[in-house]
Amino acid sequence: FEYAPSAYFTETYGFAATPEWFERARMAALRIPGCSAAFVSADGLVVTNHHCARRAVSSVSREGESLLDDGFYAATQDEERPLPGNYADQLIAVADVSDEVLSEVDAAPEAERGAVREEAIAAVRRRLAADYAGTDGVFVQVVPLYNGGRYSAYVFRRFTDLRLVAAAELSLGFFGGDPDNFTYPRYALDFAFYRVSGPDGSPYRPTHWFTWGDGAAEGEPVFIIGNPGPTNRLRTLDQLEYQRDVYAPVRRAYFEARLRALREAYAADPVEGERLDLRNRAFSLSNSLKAYTGRLAALRDPQIMARKRAAEMAYQSAVHADPALEMRYGDLIEEIGRVQAELREIQGEHGAFYNLAHASYGSRALARALAASRMRAAEAEGVPADSVSAMRAALLSIPDHPADLEEDLLGLRLADFEGYLPEDDPLVEAALGGRSPEGAAAVLLASSIFAHQDRLRSAVQGGEPPAEDVLLRLAGVLEPRVAAYGRRAGSLGRRERELAADLGRARFEVYGTDVPPDATSSPRITDGVVQGYQYNGTLAPAHTTFYGMYDRYYGHEGNVEWQLPDRWVPPPEGLDLSTPLNFTSTADTYGGNSGSPAVTRDLAIVGLNFDRNIEGLSRDFIYLPERGRNIMVDVRAIREALEEVYGADRIVEEIASGRMARED
Repeated sequence: FEYAPSAYFTETYGFAATPEWFERARMAALRIPGCSAAFVSADGLVVTNHHCARRAVSSVSREGESLLDDGFYAATQDEERPLPGNYADQLIAVADVSDEVLSEVDAAPEAERGAVREEAIAAVRRRLAADYAGTDGVFVQVVPLYNGGRYSAYVFRRFTDLRLVAAAELSLGFFGGDPDNFTYPRYALDFAFYRVSGPDGSPYRPTHWFTWGDGAAEGEPVFIIGNPGPTNRLRTLDQLEYQRDVYAPVRRAYFEARLRALREAYAADPVEGERLDLRNRAFSLSNSLKAYTGRLAALRDPQIMARKRAAEMAYQSAVHADPALEMRYGDLIEEIGRVQAELREIQGEHGAFYNLAHASYGSRALARALAASRMRAAEAEGVPADSVSAMRAALLSIPDHPADLEEDLLGLRLADFEGYLPEDDPLVEAALGGRSPEGAAAVLLASSIFAHQDRLRSAVQGGEPPAEDVLLRLAGVLEPRVAAYGRRAGSLGRRERELAADLGRARFEVYGTDVPPDATSSPRITDGVVQGYQYNGTLAPAHTTFYGMYDRYYGHEGNVEWQLPDRWVPPPEGLDLSTPLNFTSTADTYGGNSGSPAVTRDLAIVGLNFDRNIEGLSRDFIYLPERGRNIMVDVRAIREALEEVYGADRIVEEIASGRMARED
């Protein structure tokens, strides 16, 4: 919004894209953890995607309820359920603070630039926090743009009193499941409603909100306001090739293996799986797996890489043609390439240790052993007793996984050691002892006190874990290797970030705002046109309808991915099956844009962004409107479902009038 494309919007779409228009768009939009949302009434009603609200919905299910499966509707204001720990951020002001930060950085010795940058950013935050001290819930975020080549200070108002008003059933919000994820045509009713309350508990009254629209026709422009997550469009060719060869393959393999383990664990015991939230954890993994599969395909696409190479050559030509730029920035590309070469030297450790001891997807037994190893080292170094006690409490608080899942996850980590490290690596020998990863995992868990929380508690009553424990011995070999890898990777990462910041400044000097910065999970606006596309020898329509949803249901009868809740089968009387359900446009969206409002030139909301097609996954690296499409829930489908299926008259009245319905 600090570089709002006013002239471009005005000229391209034939309306007055004034500063006031952008302010209304910005103030009506919200950022929620990992997603986006929007005000849609004068009484603080907020709409977002169901998948953005999934954890919140699960968290307020009471005994005997499964709101995730059955959906939720608060028929009165009193029935709206508080959502502790959830929040929404509204961007109320933006300031370009590049000179304030970079002047300090430029004056510092190279070795001190990182610390000086952090202090300069902290000073900006303190100054602006004082300026807005009279506004409730304010916090300041300083966002590096162009990889740190520019800096913007964003002043947010944070709302912490959110209530759940309504949510579709999981089978509607995620209709089509993993097979339909990142595909189109789609038929998902991916919506949920919150309400923001003020300090006194009454509905918050925003100054700006989006009116509820009546859809967008094919060819009509739409504007998406949201918070796209980090992209990699300004990376050098060497960096992209490292991602292609090392970074993306490691992640794809990791997600694939852990997803299989979680699904098997859930299938073996669905009741325990629900208690452990394995479905939501699996959804997150499946989404990441498909995303990295698409990213890797883009990085292996010779046309995309050729375009990235041409862009880099054009940038270098511009730098070499300007003596001042050449002197300051002439060798940046080569320097970044040397960092990539060093990263390749430790690619084995990168794969072997990626997400080591992750709370959800890692071995809990190994996590306990590593924590115990660190605790013993701290004691030996004379760390204060209260710190050691805190480490002991953290160690004993690590919960168990189901036994089969724990064995699978430990086996997968041992397989990572075997697959990414040399056969004669001492860590491989210590971990496997000549066994297969699966066999070694079974032996280690059968022999170690760290396999179960209760076993560990009993073993350390008044004492320490025995030094001869098999997993503790493994941790003793593993911990120094991980630490050494972390030091080297951290040093290279810091060097790469400093070079990337210089490269960002160089790009900005060459191109100015003609080339947008990479996304940063901060508020952005993008434009597009509602449009279908050609694929697989046929044509994907701009809009799908409830007819298509039922076609999927009956065509895949019995398949859980396309199941419908009982109240949807048969189609409820009065439900207009020709109502547009999902639609697609050329808008440039990315992860984090889930829940983003799609609005018209009149700032009427016509859709909620919830996905991209598989071709759109290349947007991590390049925007290709001829290939990619963003996918949205049509507001007409949301209203039709509220009215004809859920009987949510109170919400229908509020979105139609912009005011909360009066309760008798």
